[in-house]
Amino acid sequence: MAMVPSPRLAFLVFISSLIFFFAGTVSAVSPDDESEDLMIRQVVPNYDDMLLNAEHHFASFKKSFQKNYATPEEDAFRLGVFKANLRRARRHQLLDPSAVHGITQFSDLTTEEFRQNYLGLKPLRLPADAQKAPILPTNDLPTDFDWRDHGAVTQVKDQGFCGSCWSFSTTGALEGANFLATGNLVSLSEQQLVDCDHECDSEEPDSCDSGCSGGLMTSAFEYTLKSGGLMREEEYPYTGTDRGTCKFDKTKVAAEVANFSVVSLDEDQIAANLVKNGPLAVGINAAFMQTYIGGVSCPYICTRRLDHGVLLVGYGSEGFSPIRLKKKPYWIIKNSWGGSWGEHGYYKICRGHNVCGVDSMVSTVAAAFISQE
Repeated sequence: MAMVPSPRLAFLVFISSLIFFFAGTVSAVSPDDESEDLMIRQVVPNYDDMLLNAEHHFASFKKSFQKNYATPEEDAFRLGVFKANLRRARRHQLLDPSAVHGITQFSDLTTEEFRQNYLGLKPLRLPADAQKAPILPTNDLPTDFDWRDHGAVTQVKDQGFCGSCWSFSTTGALEGANFLATGNLVSLSEQQLVDCDHECDSEEPDSCDSGCSGGLMTSAFEYTLKSGGLMREEEYPYTGTDRGTCKFDKTKVAAEVANFSVVSLDEDQIAANLVKNGPLAVGINAAFMQTYIGGVSCPYICTRRLDHGVLLVGYGSEGFSPIRLKKKPYWIIKNSWGGSWGEHGYYKICRGHNVCGVDSMVSTVAAAFISQE
């Protein structure tokens, strides 16, 4: 096994010492205010204390995230899973010291439950209508950029207990493209994709877009292109289930796809396409996202097996060490797990190394102009 470079090892030791230094301050918080106690411990995790007092923190977790279990046996099982996830968060913190990992709304789920019900990205296949994005100039790119500052991003949404992440990534990209085409920001219907999009590769039947059982953004773009567009969220609201029939009404289309393309793995090209074309649909490996609370996630080890669809909305850089001597460049990712997850629903992942495969499946879409009159 390759040795960790000495500067990183030194940084790990330094971060660990800071955690232990702040542990005394954290443990002094009164247990009577469980919500505040949980919040502070998320900011500065003290994993040893958490594990020693797991029952107390589990009670705080259930209260904060409104968790209720049907039987005492289920409660005991979830407590065991909660303890395992505390240990997992500690491992993630050591592997990803520039982020903060700890208790999230997913802390009572096994890895398999989390994967089955909150991820759902299928293997990449390129539909017939997919093109390769043209090479764009990169010499005049801004130092940082965020489409939220320019009005092209809707509020953070919540996919719920459904592996429909791919549909949220798709609508987010088309919402941004439609904004660029029309000047209007319209929230589009994920439920239409869940109910109606069953695009398949005839040679790969397992690749079909399948509602809560997963899908692919490029396939969803192709469906939208063929069907005529997507309806507004308010006219085809999200239910988080895939047991309904397709209720698409072509007379109520709010956004159409003109074309879509796959972006090069080159990060400057990704940034150039982001700035020119709007938010981008992106695949990522979400292993570190189950325990993520904030900061710039840049794990030393992360597989590039993509399993989650998200939306790339910007990029920037910030100091990540306590003495703020070094800037870490990052991508800004809009997720679909609600505003209480991560940084108000967003994820920062370091830019420059295809970390967790974030550069491996990037697609851009252009919207046709539709009058919003």
